[in-house]
Amino acid sequence: MVDAGRDENGKRIQLTITRDTKKECLAERARIQTERKAGTFITPNKITLGEWLDEWLEFKRRDVEETTIRSYRLSLVHVYDKLGHIRLQELTEDHVRDFVDELVASGRRAGGERGSRLMISTVEGILTRLRSALRRAVVRKLVSVNVAAEVRPSLADKKTDKRERSRPKPWTVAEVQTFIRGIEEDRLFAPLLLSLMGLRPAEVCGQRWQDLDLENGLLSITITRTMIGNVRVLEKDTKTASGERSLPLPRGPWEALLAFRQLQAAERAAAGEAYTFTGFVVVDEIGRPLNTRQLREYAYRLMRRLGLRQVRLYDARHAVLKALALSGVPDVILAAWAGHTNAAFTKRKYVQIEAEDMRGAAAALDAFHGVDQKALT
Repeated sequence: MVDAGRDENGKRIQLTITRDTKKECLAERARIQTERKAGTFITPNKITLGEWLDEWLEFKRRDVEETTIRSYRLSLVHVYDKLGHIRLQELTEDHVRDFVDELVASGRRAGGERGSRLMISTVEGILTRLRSALRRAVVRKLVSVNVAAEVRPSLADKKTDKRERSRPKPWTVAEVQTFIRGIEEDRLFAPLLLSLMGLRPAEVCGQRWQDLDLENGLLSITITRTMIGNVRVLEKDTKTASGERSLPLPRGPWEALLAFRQLQAAERAAAGEAYTFTGFVVVDEIGRPLNTRQLREYAYRLMRRLGLRQVRLYDARHAVLKALALSGVPDVILAAWAGHTNAAFTKRKYVQIEAEDMRGAAAALDAFHGVDQKALT
């Protein structure tokens, strides 16, 4: 029997060691005592990975919002299913690597059709959550190493995914302009323009008239109206401190909001007591706020009517931030406009350069080569 310290409640921990010989018992006791002095000793326990993930999710509630916890739990569904029964201290890198390989080969999206394999980016997201949970387990001295730290989907799987996966592209500048021209007379022209200046859908739906300074052309983002499970609306502050920001209104959205405010005043007068005033900008004809799902479906109907590719409103954010980056807006301004703290993340996530974006470089090479552009045309 050897003293192994105290648990988190201060209770003394004693371990009973059984070996074939006295010499082996003494060696094991010496090892435990040495590791205790060095602060590296891990007390044996029987907690499973699934049980630890439950504890980790509860711990994360201190730092992240309810919607984020829900997304974490959903991303860990496969981990619970395939690895959750394994004791945390018995989990190995091979377990995690085999899990990832199986997930890439046969994992399915929830509700997906037969053959709808998980994207590599989805698998990497699952690994990110698992690594974070195991990193916390190392801090709590439940395990000595993070066995998922070096596990990645194979390069061959990444190449296959990139080759076979069709990813919808954000709108081009021409498509954005076609959409704007086509909805100029639409009742929700102003809110849709907010999506086309880089706001997240939850930020658009969370806009209140009190957050708009239409005298000076300023928009403040202080709260959002997001959805949990595409069913329940959650009104909350911005996801991060950098998400709470003020933006100057471009002339188009500014004028559209002024007109929309007048329209809502007329609708309120016409509806009388039937009108519900909530202070939100994105409301129907009798004042009821629209949620992100309703706004998205409304936009899809307009896209179909105009014969445009159907893209998510969130993807319009990609097109906006890419346009700002290509127009020479400094990185620090780009990140602040997007509501990010890290400019490198903004450019990596939202600014994907296509061949057409590099026409200017091709023209510069023509000048370098002495090619007459007029002769080519």
